[in-house]
Amino acid sequence: MLIITSHVSIPYDEIDLTAIRAQGAGGQNVNKLSSAIHLRFDIKASSLSDYYKERLLALRDRRLNKEGIIVIKAQQFRTQEKNREDALKRLGQLIRSATVQQKTRRPTKPSKGSQSRRMDKKTRHGKNKALRGRVNDE
Repeated sequence: MLIITSHVSIPYDEIDLTAIRAQGAGGQNVNKLSSAIHLRFDIKASSLSDYYKERLLALRDRRLNKEGIIVIKAQQFRTQEKNREDALKRLGQLIRSATVQQKTRRPTKPSKGSQSRRMDKKTRHGKNKALRGRVNDE
């Protein structure tokens, strides 16, 4: 079981883990070993609650395709076991992040004092600039 929160967990049989060959330089063993992990998780077919499913499907994430399947590729580590742990950890983080509620922004107004200070500063600056003009010799 992949534990997301104290109340939510996903059975491992709902997560499809496939070993693939990692990209990039790797020396002599790069063509022999399949150390990268391809994780696929079908949101619609999962045992998650409807709340979690709706939030996950509403995400605008490149790891989520049109069919509602999360695809995570883990190839950071050299061993398959560490990449498997990394992929599962990243899936858990993605599901947790989907449930975080954004704070609503409350628009604020500047205070009367700050407005008057701003206007005073502008007039002082304008007077300074007016003094920079040509000097008339009369």
